[in-house]
Amino acid sequence: MAGNIFDSFAISGQGMSVQRLRLSAVAKNIANADATSGPDGQPYRREIVLVRAHPVDSFEQVLGEQLRMAQSAVGHIPALQPPHRWQPPVVVSAQVTQDPAPFRLVYDPTHPNADAQGYVRYPNVNVVTEMVELLTAQRAFEANAAVIAAAKNIAKDSLEI
Repeated sequence: MAGNIFDSFAISGQGMSVQRLRLSAVAKNIANADATSGPDGQPYRREIVLVRAHPVDSFEQVLGEQLRMAQSAVGHIPALQPPHRWQPPVVVSAQVTQDPAPFRLVYDPTHPNADAQGYVRYPNVNVVTEMVELLTAQRAFEANAAVIAAAKNIAKDSLEI
């Protein structure tokens, strides 16, 4: 859970960055859905975004870190920890990679990229799947934007108290 308003902004911002990567990958995939030959002579390979969640510290661990006080000697009063700079929490990381699924084979002996048996290798892109990815990424982006707007309104309203 977010510790302060800036954590909320950082977490939602990371979510929006991930969804932007997904939208970019979908756009590339749709644009190259029929590209049978790329610069390397191979068909276009579908891009996917792999998202990895970073574990969040447990409540007890965070509480212990906040309440921990050090003593310089056994009889001394515990010293207060110096304030430190805010670091945004890292909750997700994303990486764009290629989908290892096999290419689609279509029988078309008249195509210039057909092999000896008359089959053409097309990209492993399914436009229907890409449209579903597009919609889910768009909805997730909108949800993160709504979280930022809500946190901003909470901060604004709290200043009016």
